[in-house]
Amino acid sequence: MKKEITGIMVYYYVVCKRKLWYFNNGLSMEHTNEDVAIGKAIDEECYYDEEKHINIRNIINIDYIKDKNVIHEVKKSKIVEEASIQQIKYYLWFLEKEGVENVTGILDYPLIREIKKIKLVDEDRVNIEKILEEINKIIELEIPPNMCKKKICKNCAYHDICFI
Repeated sequence: MKKEITGIMVYYYVVCKRKLWYFNNGLSMEHTNEDVAIGKAIDEECYYDEEKHINIRNIINIDYIKDKNVIHEVKKSKIVEEASIQQIKYYLWFLEKEGVENVTGILDYPLIREIKKIKLVDEDRVNIEKILEEINKIIELEIPPNMCKKKICKNCAYHDICFI
């Protein structure tokens, strides 16, 4: 039986396949990471008047919905913007599969006061299907994928596991 793939798994897939594997296997290091704590503080302090954390079947967790058919994802920075974009596109794809039509996304960066509008197009639908297949392959591995050094590794919650 295949495991339901969550939005955070799609995000981790783009950021680091090894991090995805660790997360899926119950190894959570996020609680010890300063960047994660800053992100949580931003989440708590910004958009406080919005209904937040709309959880759908424990698969997607939308940060908030302000206008009809517009979902928002709040991020601290643009460092891993592509992962954030793919996470929102997964949410849009998921909602479409659930019968919710004409939904768009907004990636919010409150610290730099920027937004990025996200739409789902046919090419994205194909790409999401490929990502989901790859995620299933990764989470079925007996051992984590090989380490891939990136600039973001030094601030990663899993840094010590990979480098020590």
